[in-house]
Amino acid sequence: MSVLFLATTLCLIAGGLAIIYVLILIAAILRTKYLKDRAAEIHGFIREAALTYIKRQYTVIMTIVIAIATAILVAGISQRSTVLTYTGIAYFLGALSSATVGITGMYIAVLSNVRVLNVLANKGLNKALRVAFRGGAVTGFLVGGLGLLGIALLLIAFGGLGENYVDAVKALLGYAFGASTVALFARVGGGIYTKAADVGADLVGKVEVGIPEDDPRNPGVVADNVGDNVGDCAGMSADLFESYVESVVAAMAIGMLISPPEYARMLIAYPMIFASAAVITTILVAQFIEFSPLKEPSKTLTATSLLSIVTVAIITFIVTRLIAGEYNIALLWTAATAGLLAGGVVGFTSDYFTSGSYRPVKTVASSSRAGPALTILSGLSMGFYSTVAPIIAIAIAAFVAYTLGAHTVTMNPLIGGVYAVALSGVGMLAVASIVVAADAYGPIVDNTAGLAEQAGYPKSIRDEADKLDAAGNTMKSISKGYAIGSAALTALALLFTYATLLKSYVESVAPGIDFRIETLFTLTRADVLAGIIIGAAIPALFTAIVVQAVTAAAFKMVEEIRRQFREKPGILEWKEKPDYSRCVDIVTRYALKRLAPPGILALIAPILIGIFLGPTALGGALMSSIMVGLLLGLFQGNVGNTWDNAKKFIESGHFGGKGSDAHKAAVIGDTVGDPLKDAAG
Repeated sequence: MSVLFLATTLCLIAGGLAIIYVLILIAAILRTKYLKDRAAEIHGFIREAALTYIKRQYTVIMTIVIAIATAILVAGISQRSTVLTYTGIAYFLGALSSATVGITGMYIAVLSNVRVLNVLANKGLNKALRVAFRGGAVTGFLVGGLGLLGIALLLIAFGGLGENYVDAVKALLGYAFGASTVALFARVGGGIYTKAADVGADLVGKVEVGIPEDDPRNPGVVADNVGDNVGDCAGMSADLFESYVESVVAAMAIGMLISPPEYARMLIAYPMIFASAAVITTILVAQFIEFSPLKEPSKTLTATSLLSIVTVAIITFIVTRLIAGEYNIALLWTAATAGLLAGGVVGFTSDYFTSGSYRPVKTVASSSRAGPALTILSGLSMGFYSTVAPIIAIAIAAFVAYTLGAHTVTMNPLIGGVYAVALSGVGMLAVASIVVAADAYGPIVDNTAGLAEQAGYPKSIRDEADKLDAAGNTMKSISKGYAIGSAALTALALLFTYATLLKSYVESVAPGIDFRIETLFTLTRADVLAGIIIGAAIPALFTAIVVQAVTAAAFKMVEEIRRQFREKPGILEWKEKPDYSRCVDIVTRYALKRLAPPGILALIAPILIGIFLGPTALGGALMSSIMVGLLLGLFQGNVGNTWDNAKKFIESGHFGGKGSDAHKAAVIGDTVGDPLKDAAG
């Protein structure tokens, strides 16, 4: 039995088990009853609006996907290139898989929120936590299950188990690219929608009018609840699916460059084996939520994350020893585990800086007593502090992985080192199913808290719902850290793949040139230096475009909510009903209208740099974009959640509680952080 056959079989088994587990979870959620009360009525509005937006958004996205896939297929057929033709097919299927994860996960999240509320009201906090986590786990295990199934089935379809493994793996890069395209547009579109609705509803409702969050008198409240699902669930799950698939495929693509072929097959197979063993392990670890003795939601979720890291490390070590055979790949397990541990550092740093249980959030909340300026300044400082430990951890993981890979793949230490860096990205996302489950848990409990407020549930239940919600905010920050960190490691590895392809091209057109990859992106080259400087600006420009889009849409939301309060004064006196659909329509139109520019920037900027400055300048630009993007991504994800949980800390009764000056200042900090953490970040 060949090692590639073994890896593919294991992928099919792990992916199949994950999908079966997803179906079991969906059945359990649908069996959970809910009352046909006011909360159910509002839930119906949210479900209808969310589905309407998702249909419109994915119509736009899939139109773009079909156009790109068609262009690749036409190029492949016209050039009679099997690899290019397979790449076009894989691209479309990768996009379709990503869309499936996002749409299914969001729909189940919407179905879960009202059920969580009913369980919370009748059976208590712990049982409600379990139902909410099941809803999130549907998305989480779809990521792992569909990702592995897609890779395995395409590898088989493209003849990758035989002598054609190189072309098959090359075509698999299209699968990752397709997932990446959908993730880019879904994340941006959903982020603009959710944060425009959130900022608009909060600024008028909380700051100007002084009504509570999720108050049914606020015309923007339904749009806000819808946004939690289309942005935080559908968008983020597509993002993590892309990171997951890309990390595995990138490691496979670098492994295929090694000779002899027998060893290359082992290096292609190992990321699949590692990821498959991790998915099966995390299915078992997810049961900890069902039986956890811990009472606090945040502690339960954090303990589950820690348990998943430890268990995956142990199980993958055992599997590595079993399949190693004549190959010395124990050091490669260590390289992957370095990424796994770095992911743990990223996650627990985010937990420390964004949880209301620790000093950073309390410091920001305390600063709010002096006004919004100090809220923002203290939050900014905590946000920048929060980037240091993760970046150091990622740097150490990359260094350790490279060193171990170079010592393992002795026939080509350079490729071996970069392969191990890619493998550390696989390791970081080995617990992706748990991470995504905890992330998708966030919008479910956010909606649960909103429904409790809007439907007039007793304060005791609303307070319990807020505990679930606060834990969800921290989990969202952790998941963003994983996505950003793994993307950085994978991108560094793919940069080497780009350099290798460039070397092959140059040597094919000019055989006499002495071309060394080690000196390709040296700072002594003017074009590389120019590329580095320009590349550093791309993440900043992307952030500016997205935040500007949120600002414009939020401004229209603010105008509409003010108009309704002005023209229908009876709304605040409970005598007239707000026009929720009008606000939903505004953010829908603006999100779709502003969807394209950030995506076009990400797709076009590298092409323009390559055309005008050359391929080596493009390499420099990619390098600096990765570094600056890593810093900005970690900062924005953490600072937004720090401000959010500082607001919640005050709302829980500290520093004057709801309606106090400190609370109003914290709300402003939260609205500044919203587009950073959930749209641009």
